[in-house]
Amino acid sequence: MAVSYNGLWKLLIDKGMKKMDLVENEKIGISSSTLAKMSRGETVSMNILEKICLELDCDFGDIVSIDRNKNIEVK
Repeated sequence: MAVSYNGLWKLLIDKGMKKMDLVENEKIGISSSTLAKMSRGETVSMNILEKICLELDCDFGDIVSIDRNKNIEVK
């Protein structure tokens, strides 16, 4: 399974934001490497997701989902 952040990308569009706004926002402050991981559908810490949800006033389910059609190797 792979993680999908499509909900987050759609939410950013709805709010008139860009992905880089997540890096530039001091309250969220994620690194560009974390943003790159998210863009590739890789997992990130719950801490990061919590910061995003608090700043964008949403829940985890609004920004992340599991894409059951993608098979990935568990490390």
